[in-house]
Amino acid sequence: MKLLVLGGTGRVGREIVAQALTRGHGITAQSRSTSPHGLPPSVTMVQADPSDPAALAGASAGQDAVIYALGFRARGEVSFFSATTKALIAAMQASGPQRLIAITGVGAGDTKGHGGFFYDFLIYPLFTKNLYADKDRQEALIRASRLDWTILRPAPFTSRPGNEPFHTLTAIAPGTRLSSVTPAEVASLALDCAEQGLHRHEAVFFGHGVAA
Repeated sequence: MKLLVLGGTGRVGREIVAQALTRGHGITAQSRSTSPHGLPPSVTMVQADPSDPAALAGASAGQDAVIYALGFRARGEVSFFSATTKALIAAMQASGPQRLIAITGVGAGDTKGHGGFFYDFLIYPLFTKNLYADKDRQEALIRASRLDWTILRPAPFTSRPGNEPFHTLTAIAPGTRLSSVTPAEVASLALDCAEQGLHRHEAVFFGHGVAA
């Protein structure tokens, strides 16, 4: 496949790029920075503002799918995720590929309160609450689009796979707690969705933990 990875030089984006190359795909990686990124020379690098529909239209032209792996850090009000997603949808619906895999996270939609004690009562209220308010807006834009979309909501990131069972959930019952997932596991599921058409028009909560 030909895949565009938005945020291709970030923590998750790099893992997606690396795994996609081992699976034989052609990769275009978008970055906001012009600095060297150390990605393999077989990767086509595109320096582009992800809130610019024209830049995204150019980057997505000829691709089979887009994987949204953009990250952003802020403590105040945030509009980055909704703004970039609005631009991406406009570009894709105009002339780009129709398949979108968007990575949001635990705290979006009905995953709120299901990331484990440390995340739910410390990380979310102190550090990521405003990010996820905008990710809710982002998800609403995706759902309202005409695209062939999948929303992936990974559990809190860890460097090692968890000891608890791995779950992939499209419905979240009370008592569910998924508290860890690695960037490699996120990349693997994102690529499976792109290759196999998994979870079309579904939001997927996944990671290690307890599924009630």
